[in-house]
Amino acid sequence: MKRITVAVIGNPNTGKSTLINAIAGTRLQVGNWPGVTVEKKTAFLQVEDLTINLVDLPGVYSLNPYTQEEIIARDFLIKEKPDLIIDVVDATNLERNLYLLLQILELGIPVVMALNMFDEAKRKGYEIDVNALENALGIKVIPTVATRGKGVKELLFAVKEVAENKNAYIPQTLNYGKEIEEALKNLKKRLEKDYPQVLQRYPSRWLCLSLLEGDEAVLKETGLTYIKSLLEEIRRPLINTFNDDIDTILADARYGIARGINKEVVRKKEKLEPDFTERLDKIVLNRFLGIPIFLTIMWIVFKIAFDFSGPFCDWVDGVISGAIAKWTSISLDALHSPEWLKSLIIDGIIGGVGAVLVFVPLIGIFMFIITLLEGSGYLARAAFVMDRIMHSFGLHGRSFIPLVIGFGCNVPSIYATRVLETERDRKLTALLCPCISCSARLPVYVLFAGAFFAKYGATVIWSLYILGIIIAVILGTILNKTFYKGMKPVFIMELPPYRMPTFKYLMIYTWEKLKHFLIKAGTFILAFSILIWVLLNIPYGVPKDQTALARIGKVISPVFAPLGFDSWEASSALLTGIVAKEIVISTMAQIYGIQEEEEAQERTTFRNDIKNILVSFGEAVKNGFRNLFTLKSGVFEAEEENGLKNRLQNAFTPLSAYAFMVFVLLYWPCMVFAFTLRAEFGSWKILGQALLIYTIMPWLTTFIVYQGGRLLGLG
Repeated sequence: MKRITVAVIGNPNTGKSTLINAIAGTRLQVGNWPGVTVEKKTAFLQVEDLTINLVDLPGVYSLNPYTQEEIIARDFLIKEKPDLIIDVVDATNLERNLYLLLQILELGIPVVMALNMFDEAKRKGYEIDVNALENALGIKVIPTVATRGKGVKELLFAVKEVAENKNAYIPQTLNYGKEIEEALKNLKKRLEKDYPQVLQRYPSRWLCLSLLEGDEAVLKETGLTYIKSLLEEIRRPLINTFNDDIDTILADARYGIARGINKEVVRKKEKLEPDFTERLDKIVLNRFLGIPIFLTIMWIVFKIAFDFSGPFCDWVDGVISGAIAKWTSISLDALHSPEWLKSLIIDGIIGGVGAVLVFVPLIGIFMFIITLLEGSGYLARAAFVMDRIMHSFGLHGRSFIPLVIGFGCNVPSIYATRVLETERDRKLTALLCPCISCSARLPVYVLFAGAFFAKYGATVIWSLYILGIIIAVILGTILNKTFYKGMKPVFIMELPPYRMPTFKYLMIYTWEKLKHFLIKAGTFILAFSILIWVLLNIPYGVPKDQTALARIGKVISPVFAPLGFDSWEASSALLTGIVAKEIVISTMAQIYGIQEEEEAQERTTFRNDIKNILVSFGEAVKNGFRNLFTLKSGVFEAEEENGLKNRLQNAFTPLSAYAFMVFVLLYWPCMVFAFTLRAEFGSWKILGQALLIYTIMPWLTTFIVYQGGRLLGLG
């Protein structure tokens, strides 16, 4: 059985991820490229008797090695030498996309073009002559509509056809003009004469063009740094003829060919009225309406997520604290397990990890809606709308993209700063990312909002997210005028057309985001739940307020007294939350001992418990939709007695509870964030700055909120 490796490449916003998802689906494996943290996606497919190893390369605009994504893409194509390349092209913007394709053709590797968004091109009045495009480029061109899976099967069979008949699908060697072709010919002759071994290792046309451009990475890798004088000699006639630098000369040549091909194969019908994207953008991108619309959309996101997920969170809570805890206890009693082991498993592991897993439905629904906004094209508009605000502290709207990603997790938001061009912009944006509330903080908010603000839970939590954005603006302004002074950058961003992502796309990418939360629950949170249990039981048998954890909490609690929460319980929870915010809930669950006593549990058979779980799940589905369509609060009602919420109501006031949530919003996000920040920038200095900022700033902000509330009579 024959195996081939196929690389998938394309510009950002061409629908490449959607196409990959349509092709591979659940077979897609996600990891990181060796040595770097940029996401790597691979999948094995079977097309009749052909096995395809599909490798998704990062989205790039060119193969010039300026960004890490471009370096990864080019290195893979040159060093790994895939058997074939799928270039995903936006049919609505063919000319711009052809620039990357021309660079790919220089590699001499067989190419199949996925002419994506073909339906959108038709709606916009574009008529593309696919046969003429194939003839001009010498490659197979397959129209696709990735969002609906159209053309995917034809694309895979085209890959198979080209792979089995490579000699019949050799890409065209496009002529860059007499002067450039003459220079390339002369350079190739010199290399054949003096360095034939180098030509054997690399595609000759690509190598000559790269050397002509003075690509330092290629010169160093090939060991040809000492031929710079020869290269200058070959470049000189070109520079004299065109009166420009060599990079511009070659870029103009490629764009000239792209423009010519586009003119030959594309016809544009006269458009009588604006399309849907243009009409909607007049409202969404309006300078006066843009920000209010963004804030309203975010409020709706929280409202839907919390109201719909409420009954499901209650159901998970019932399953974990009810059936699972009960039958685990019965099993341990049957095995005559010692009391300490029973306490560790029931109170430490099930109580600690279970208190976090209760919020999986909420996190999943929240991620689903964020993925929907991302796939629809709205989040790119949000970055554009926020450009004016970002400019107030020396950044631009593109910096808002990493911040938006931070709504899911602050760690990938650090990686996302790579879309920014300067080191100064990257570092400044990275230092603002922790202000954006990640999904790990949501369980804390939901617990406290449910205990103290039941009727207005969604609005209270929405206010925390808005507060995070406001603090980011203030902090960014301060940093921009002190440590990170710089020019205000110009913002240029491509806005994709609005589209409705497929349900399959939404489920796969929601799962990718939710999986991170579940992995933490099975690793970090499990380990620290056990550690917290140990600290809460040393010495064993003494009251909790005399244990090791209580002593640590009492030492640091005076620091939090001006903030409204000076109990050792709150201090201990915040201390353990430095590792991961979910552990705040895990710690509180163990401190307050929310597991029901076995004697108080209803004595039912295992079969009846399973039946009750299924029946209660059906009730959760019904109540979730009832809450959604009646705008009735679900997560925050707490109609039944909840041990942890009741204990919190005795330990906090509404004002101190809100102050506690503000502190959780702003203090150090997690240990993984620290490791990522240090690894990404290779600097202890920026890590030290972050530690200092997110130690002092949260305390000051929470102090203002709590003491200000008291002055207003809210305490």
